[in-house]
Amino acid sequence: MSSSETQEQVPPPSQPDNAAAISKKAAKKEAAKQEKLRRKQELAALSATTSNLSVEDDPLAANYGDIPLVELQSKTPVDVNNWSRIETLVPSLKGQQVLIRGRVQTIRPVGKKMAFLVIRENGYTVQCLVQVQPDIVSIQMVKFAASLSRESIVDVEGEISVPDAAIKAATQQNVEVQVRKLYCVSRAVPNLPINIEDAARSEVEIEKALQEGEQFVRVNQDTRLNFRVLDLRTPANQGIFRIQSQVGNAFRQFLLSEGFVEIHTPKLIAGSSEGGAAVFRLDYKGQPACLAQSPQLHKQMSLCGDLGRVFEIGPVFRAEDSYTHRHLCEFTGLDIEMEIKKHYFEVMDVVDRLFVTLFDSLNQNCKKELEAVRKQYPFEPLKYLRKTLRLTYEEGVQMLKEVGIEIEPFGDLNTEAERKLGQLVAEKYGTEFYILYRYPLAIRPFYTMPCYDNPEEYSNSFDVFIRGEEIISGAQRVHKPDLLEKRAEAWGIDVKTISTYIDSFRYGAPLHGGFGVGLERVVMLFCGLNNIRKTSLFPRDPLRLAP
Repeated sequence: MSSSETQEQVPPPSQPDNAAAISKKAAKKEAAKQEKLRRKQELAALSATTSNLSVEDDPLAANYGDIPLVELQSKTPVDVNNWSRIETLVPSLKGQQVLIRGRVQTIRPVGKKMAFLVIRENGYTVQCLVQVQPDIVSIQMVKFAASLSRESIVDVEGEISVPDAAIKAATQQNVEVQVRKLYCVSRAVPNLPINIEDAARSEVEIEKALQEGEQFVRVNQDTRLNFRVLDLRTPANQGIFRIQSQVGNAFRQFLLSEGFVEIHTPKLIAGSSEGGAAVFRLDYKGQPACLAQSPQLHKQMSLCGDLGRVFEIGPVFRAEDSYTHRHLCEFTGLDIEMEIKKHYFEVMDVVDRLFVTLFDSLNQNCKKELEAVRKQYPFEPLKYLRKTLRLTYEEGVQMLKEVGIEIEPFGDLNTEAERKLGQLVAEKYGTEFYILYRYPLAIRPFYTMPCYDNPEEYSNSFDVFIRGEEIISGAQRVHKPDLLEKRAEAWGIDVKTISTYIDSFRYGAPLHGGFGVGLERVVMLFCGLNNIRKTSLFPRDPLRLAP
């Protein structure tokens, strides 16, 4: 499938009335046309010059070519220490021989005796020069280099040189590899369904080009996800998923340092873990079952097993027909459950320390990745306080009322209200990260502990927000089995399906609380992105089950 069939073309702008502007654009287009013609002629000349030269006639044929499959089938062990990473190539290596492997990002033949390749590895790029040299590089080798398709994987052996001027087309701008040997490990198809260069372009670049009379391809969200493997190769996506990795790592390391134990709960369960109808139901060897909406029940049971403080990083399934920018049918949950001594604020204290540490870690350890994301998707750094702001639900509702937004009594905040409250909090308190607590009981899960002073209307619960959107839901849990049964029944849950869960509290249960947060949503909001599908490796929503 050609790129024109799978990508949206940005419509050309209306023609300006100014004659000078028209003339300038015409001249620019003509120059581009001539440059395209020149390169076409160069390639034709190169092809004509080398058409009668075969590999068999080339005494240097062993220095280049496609590596036979038999050599790629783990035939001979090698010393991997002989390989260099592109990110480590610096001017101090001038004159040294290096061996690198990467993708061919761009190919630029220059006449019949020279070609430039830009090779990419893990987001880093270096320019490689293939130039005819007696007894080292032949014309056939230059032709081989020019014949490679973009995104093919190659091995390059060569010598590091330092150019007179910085090479702006590569991340390693102060070095160049003088190619001595070039082998293709895996060829990409000549016509990619989407071009990485197009997929990596920002909306700002596209709009600027339109104003200047140029036309760029805009790759839409569905096309990106249909060809996700290619889309993931853009610098921004490389940054997003390395940032996501750091979130998981910082989450785990902080909790381990605080005495938490990592657990792994089942994802096949007999009944709903959250209540409601939004569950994926299935047949389990003749028994009705469903995919866990959260690890909630089993992480509580783990506390009843005296593990004290537990956390999990694992998949969560929600069968909601949500088509919003922030909902998925499957996401990665970061979940915590812990014993408390007296008050559920002890859980909120952990939230405070955990996320301030996490944000600090991202800002310190992911500077390159954040910059790569910001280049394609511009955003302002997240504003947060060293001591996280806490407001009651009623205080939040009052702030909204003062600007004319009415909230249904004991109702939940909708998306518009959350965003407006986030804006008000940022203006008043100078933070985009805050905690809202003491929510109405009616809008919280069945296992949420009611407030001591108004148990019919309010609960010991909280939500946490980033940039005006909710990322965390937490609370003190009900640890009394009789009250738990009553609450489950009120939510329409068949108590028999969660009987082992309720029974675990009959043997002596500690006071406890916890929370859950979606990994993809944290990354989306920290990076100021507009769609959670950008932070899900292979998203699953009501309409997407592939790739």
